[in-house]
Amino acid sequence: MHHMAPPPLSPVSENAHPFFESNPRKRFRMPSYSTGSTNVTMQEHTVGRDQRADVIGRHEGFRGCTIWFTGLSGAGKTTVSFALEKALTQMGIPCYGLDGDNVRHGLCKNLGFSKDDRAENIRRVAEVAKLFADAGMVTLASFISPFRVDRDSAREIHKTSGLPFFEVYVDAPLEVCESRDPKDLYKKARKGQVQGMTGIDSAYEPPVAADLVLHSGKDSAEECVNNVLEFLVREGVVPMKALSSLAPLVRQLIVSPSIRSTLEEELRGIEYEVELDLVELQWLQVLAEGWASPLYGFMRERQYLQALHFGQMLDLKRKCIFPGEEEVEDEEGEDSFPMDGPLNQSVPIVLTITSQEKEQVMRNGHTVPAIALSYEGKRIAILRKGEIFEHRRKERAARQFGSIDERHPGVAQVMNSGEFCLGGDIEVVDRISFNDGLDKFRFTPMELRRILAEKKADAIFVFQLRNPIHNGHALLMRETRAKLLETYRNPILLLHPLGGWTKDDDVPLKVRIRQHEAVIDEGLLGAEWTVLSIFPSPMMYAGPTEVQWHARARLAAGVHTYIVGRDPAGIADPASESGDALYEVTHGAKVLSMAPGLSHLNVVPFRVAAYDKKVGQMAMFDPSRKEDFDFISGTKMRGLARNGQTPPDGFMAPKAWEILAAHYREIANQ
Repeated sequence: MHHMAPPPLSPVSENAHPFFESNPRKRFRMPSYSTGSTNVTMQEHTVGRDQRADVIGRHEGFRGCTIWFTGLSGAGKTTVSFALEKALTQMGIPCYGLDGDNVRHGLCKNLGFSKDDRAENIRRVAEVAKLFADAGMVTLASFISPFRVDRDSAREIHKTSGLPFFEVYVDAPLEVCESRDPKDLYKKARKGQVQGMTGIDSAYEPPVAADLVLHSGKDSAEECVNNVLEFLVREGVVPMKALSSLAPLVRQLIVSPSIRSTLEEELRGIEYEVELDLVELQWLQVLAEGWASPLYGFMRERQYLQALHFGQMLDLKRKCIFPGEEEVEDEEGEDSFPMDGPLNQSVPIVLTITSQEKEQVMRNGHTVPAIALSYEGKRIAILRKGEIFEHRRKERAARQFGSIDERHPGVAQVMNSGEFCLGGDIEVVDRISFNDGLDKFRFTPMELRRILAEKKADAIFVFQLRNPIHNGHALLMRETRAKLLETYRNPILLLHPLGGWTKDDDVPLKVRIRQHEAVIDEGLLGAEWTVLSIFPSPMMYAGPTEVQWHARARLAAGVHTYIVGRDPAGIADPASESGDALYEVTHGAKVLSMAPGLSHLNVVPFRVAAYDKKVGQMAMFDPSRKEDFDFISGTKMRGLARNGQTPPDGFMAPKAWEILAAHYREIANQ
């Protein structure tokens, strides 16, 4: 199940819960209510909540509140609460988790599990949570709290202090909780060894009107945390700018201007050099700009094997060892860039070299310390701590493409590349430019994040393409935005054509960019909600394997929603005389919907569009009246353009068609 990124903040304020706006004085006064003690008087603080907010956390505004997780034992309250605590901490939101077991080791150690003791347990915890919230913390309380009256009392304690209280029901069926049973409590209760077990011989009263319900019986902890974050954004507790900090960290390999001249001087003095071809240069650009974060350079054998066999990057360790061998760190230690678990990495990113080049960069059985990387004779990067390993080309092609037929253009590239791979840490002198008139469209992930932030995007959806845009594509993009507008205020489209190598019969990048601009100029896509940028990756035509890479890389730009096409990154089977697709055309979307490491990406499958002859425009295909639709394939479209013919009105924006037709006329006249 894929969740969209959190919706926009309420119109009240980005920095404060609406309760605070409507009750400003309640920020400063503690309530006066009767107690069982005598001769005590409630003392008012001289420091207010706004003043505390100024010195706590990384974001402006007071956001103290309590999130009360309730549910059966084993429902996942603590798991979700502690995972949420980690996420909030990463965002710079001050928070603290109060756990049912933990407080019974101290604050409530003298209480049992009678109804009265349970009520007192909840009362004490609610009072502590209130104090934490008053201090400006987001307090995460995870307690079974089986009785509604006790939970209502906890809410009232916060309400009288002017503090938000959110009841979150962690809903998992009893049979699911029993199957988990992390403490064997259900097993003991069924045997009569534990008395008063909630859900067995003691009642649990589900919330009647919880602020949020988490279906932890079927949703993962990650999905539950995402739902809570969505809720907290809606409630004004978590600002969107904080949530965006959870986007993948971008690791750029381009050195800072302050040391550029030093690196250039070092490059001039390096004895050993490897010349890159155009595709390798494009992969270097991908790495340098951070699209493959957190890779630190061309893959070493360890990361290569992880990508090839697992479709993931499990770690950034440099050594690849046999089982039983002692793992010894190099003298500078392992890479320290933070990784929070495995990352999707479905394609290997490697630099291949020939056996002759291998001999040139080896000395006494070891790779030389530094190797210059050049393109067209110009040195542009240094590769350090190099590692050379065998490039088994047939094995790679079979796993990456499902084919070793060299009539497949991606397979041909692999089979014609070097017999060895050279991995290592990369430092790039400057951003890579092509001086082809299109560099103004080449934005790095960090530049795109800034552009999208300036547009005040609260959702970002991307359309990956390598073909011209017809009106069916534009219709799908408009429909996607309309759907997002049901939840968000300002969804922005990242129109992101692939800009690296493509096969010879694909439309050249320069023509495609001009065609895309014409589509925007003619109003099929709104200029105010569209950002046109070039994605630097080369094309591989690896089907479902490649589409994961296309989606994963866009996360670096802060993308939330990915429109996946029919037969994405697909190609005709070179062994098929009838031109059948090599990859099943729906598998790309299906694989993407369950790909590891992409659970926060909202996937929108490409609905098939065709020319509706009845209405004279592109429309979503209706199989119940298939005779009314005309499918204009890429081959047919190119034929019309070459022959000077025009497609039916409504197929493509006229200016956009003329750009495409002019390109094919030029080819025909050559």
